[in-house]
Amino acid sequence: MKTPNNKPIVLITAGPTREAIDPVRFISNHSSGKMGYAIAGAFLEKGFDVVLVSGPVNISLSHPGLTVIPVNSADEMYAACQPYFSIACVAVFAAAVADYKPAQVYSQKMKKSAYEFSLQMVKNVDIACEFGKIKRNDQLSIGFALETNDEEQNALKKLYTKNLDLIVLNSVQDKGATFGYDTNKITIINRDFQFQSFPLKNKAEVAKDIVAAAIKLYQQPEKPAQA
Repeated sequence: MKTPNNKPIVLITAGPTREAIDPVRFISNHSSGKMGYAIAGAFLEKGFDVVLVSGPVNISLSHPGLTVIPVNSADEMYAACQPYFSIACVAVFAAAVADYKPAQVYSQKMKKSAYEFSLQMVKNVDIACEFGKIKRNDQLSIGFALETNDEEQNALKKLYTKNLDLIVLNSVQDKGATFGYDTNKITIINRDFQFQSFPLKNKAEVAKDIVAAAIKLYQQPEKPAQA
C-alpha cells in the first residue's frame, strides 16, 4: 500500500513498554529504542514513508515522511499499530515489548506495609504474533530475537510461530550488542533457513543491512509461502 504521494508505508515498533503497577511505578526493560529508530531512518533514506510506534525513549527522529506515535504500554502499542498494519507493505517489530503486566493496576500509590509483597502478573498481547495471524502474502513482516541460549533454535521458533518473513537474531553473549549500546551484532534468518551473519557494527549500519535484506525479499516476484 502507498500514501497519496505514492510512497510505500513501513510500520515500525521501537523502544520498551512500561507496564503500570500504580501511578508512580511500572515494570519495564533496558531497551533504548536506538535500533528501531535507526531502522526507521534507513527506510526513510530509501524513500519509504514510516509510521514509528515508539515506547518511552530519550531519542528523536525528524523527517517529512515520518509519523511518530508515542505509547507506554503493550496494549497501547498494539492499539496504535492496528490502523496502520493493513496499509503497510513492511512491518518491523523492533520494540522490546514486556511479556507480562500486573494483573491489577492500583489507583493510588502503594504504601510500604510489609517486608514482602507479591505481584500477580498476566501475559501481555504478543503484537507480532497477532499481526502475523492476519498478514497478507503481499506484506513483509520482520521480528527480533534477543537470546541468551539455544539462540538459533529459539529464533527459528519465533520466525514460524509469529509468521515472520525475516527474524533478526542477536545475543546477550556478544559484547556491545545488547540494550543501550550504539553497536549491534546480528544474524538475519529467513524462512528458507538461510543465515546471514554480520560483524559488530554501529546501529545505523546494522539498520542498513536489515533494510537491504527486507527490500531484497520484498522485491522478489514471489515471497516464501506463509504458514
